[in-house]
Amino acid sequence: MERFDAAQVRHYYDRHTPAFVALGEGRHSGAIHRSVWAPGVRSADEAIHYVDDQIAEALGKAGDALHVVDLGCGVAASLIRLADRLPIHGTGVTLSPVQVDIARQKISTAGFSTRLQCIEADFCALPATVERADAAFAIESFVHVADAPRFFDQCRDLIRPGGLLIICDDFRSRSTGPTADKALEQFREGWHVNSLLTVDELRSLGHAAGFEHESTQDLTPFLRIGRPRDRLIALFLRILTWLPVDGRRFDDLSGGHALQTCLRNGWIRYQFVVLRRR
Repeated sequence: MERFDAAQVRHYYDRHTPAFVALGEGRHSGAIHRSVWAPGVRSADEAIHYVDDQIAEALGKAGDALHVVDLGCGVAASLIRLADRLPIHGTGVTLSPVQVDIARQKISTAGFSTRLQCIEADFCALPATVERADAAFAIESFVHVADAPRFFDQCRDLIRPGGLLIICDDFRSRSTGPTADKALEQFREGWHVNSLLTVDELRSLGHAAGFEHESTQDLTPFLRIGRPRDRLIALFLRILTWLPVDGRRFDDLSGGHALQTCLRNGWIRYQFVVLRRR
């Protein structure tokens, strides 16, 4: 069920992206997804690019000269990382014109203007001009999808038979009682979440659209929850309830705080899912 339409999601990212880039975990690289401190990760740079590097590893087994599409590309940090490691050409897709402008600047600065592009579009309704892909991935963007079957139909049309679809995102897990329900609702509202599925539901939808499940990796144990900055945000949000301000201005903070509560209690898991187009 749609809670937030494309215009609302676009506005959310137009409003918050400059702060995500300047203040987020990946501020030195431009990445605006989460750091993953998996075994073997030795630095903040490796942690912020862990998901990118897992995608690169999967793509590296598929051959050279691949066309890769990033579905919800942010400011193209993941595509730039992949292009630096592999001989791919890539297309990033985002609803946000603010992100498009930043992404194009970063692509040019990195020297990949002949191999990478970023377009403003809805990745559930791609322009016909987008070249068919050997692989596509969505990092922390699938949750914004209002119509999950439509997403998979678009991916079936986009990805060549045998190609990969990789989704790394938050998935609903066990939850019991009003406390869990309240935290999940705060996460949905704060981060403009439309689709909060279980992995089994994702696999079922993918199978119906022509994708076979290959693997799922649970990355939740490798997230750093309750950092000092997270505790400061929690304190700020408590103080905010006593002030005469519009709390919606801080929806990204309230959503992130609720997500941490959900992750800590096992109500949400951060999963890396690999599917292959039949």
